[in-house]
Amino acid sequence: MDWQTTSEDTVPSSVVTDRARRSMLGKPPATGAWREGDPVGGRRFVTIDDLALESGDVLTKPRIAYETFGERAADDSNVILLLHALTGDSHVIGDASAGHATAGWWTGIVGPGLAVDTDRWFVVAPNMLGGCQGSTGPASLDDSGREWGARFPHLTIRDQVEAQARFADALGIDRFAAVVGGSMGGMHALEWAVTFPDRVERLAALSTTSFTSADQIAQNIVQIEAIHMDPSFSGGDYYDAPDGDGPYRGLALARRMALLSYRSPDELNDRFGRSWQSELSPMVGQGRFAVASYLDFHGNKFTRRFDANSYITLARAMNSHDLGRDRGGVETALQRVTAKSLILGIDSDRLFPPDDQRRIAQSLRPSSRFAPDTDDHRAKTEASGAVMVASEFGHDGFLIENEYVGKYLRALLEA
Repeated sequence: MDWQTTSEDTVPSSVVTDRARRSMLGKPPATGAWREGDPVGGRRFVTIDDLALESGDVLTKPRIAYETFGERAADDSNVILLLHALTGDSHVIGDASAGHATAGWWTGIVGPGLAVDTDRWFVVAPNMLGGCQGSTGPASLDDSGREWGARFPHLTIRDQVEAQARFADALGIDRFAAVVGGSMGGMHALEWAVTFPDRVERLAALSTTSFTSADQIAQNIVQIEAIHMDPSFSGGDYYDAPDGDGPYRGLALARRMALLSYRSPDELNDRFGRSWQSELSPMVGQGRFAVASYLDFHGNKFTRRFDANSYITLARAMNSHDLGRDRGGVETALQRVTAKSLILGIDSDRLFPPDDQRRIAQSLRPSSRFAPDTDDHRAKTEASGAVMVASEFGHDGFLIENEYVGKYLRALLEA
């Protein structure tokens, strides 16, 4: 689910480098959210009308932060909506900067000459409602000028997609050439295709599911509880805490838990084995296993770019996901989809296993399944209609396997 893949994530290494450690010097902030007055970077902003939520609450004029890449055609025939995963944001491509804590999360897929060719396509990437990188969320100020914190209303995937539809309306976009999303963004993409079939020409739902299972809900619940158990969480009211006094321990632990579901056992075993981080042996109680150092580094890094309340809000929204809710079941709901649809999974994904993608593809109308004849030894279109990529990287494979994911995305966009 992690869209923020970096060289530290993808380069085979058994230890965390000194350079990586130096990037973690200093105390972590109370929140890693983008705040008013911070450098804007590549962000733009749209304020939408009051949004009535499924909970019965109303968000007054929420704001959506977004970035665009490429040039918009006069007839809007080249517009792609790109939806990020749980911990992603609008910064799809580009360097880290004062306005963006990390480099773009899909630089191997989006850009000039790549699968999503920005010389041809106009890519619109919003930060989802409830996020912490410019869109209205728990770290935003309410009407009284105070951070929402834990008082922020409960969101569902459908609420977030309704906000995205209002955002598209504000930009004057009636129909997308494609809606593309992976993981949580894939939930949004599917919801788009079911709720607004006339507005979606093509659909790419990557490493996602038609509903969150009990197993997936349980993983989110324990991550939420890890944050709640941090004494510095203070009931969600921590924004005035000095550096080092916020709920970074609970947030880092939640991140470590999540990482274990993002990568496959084979990859972790092959990459780290039982290697040590230093000359000190873990057998005598002083040294550390390399995999422990890896988890600690990425947990600590995460606290510098994310917000604890936002993590809770988004994890709960993921738990709400069920395409079939109040629609007669998942199969009936997916019959609404008219878009040419690429459903792609990673064979080693233990967060959203391959059967989740097979269920989606099998439930689509045959006319909506996109099954290109580009099979090879690493990726193939199965009888279900789902495309399955063989990868050691687990769930994160959809962010890392650029050659194979890109091949199918390019084929869909050229269809």
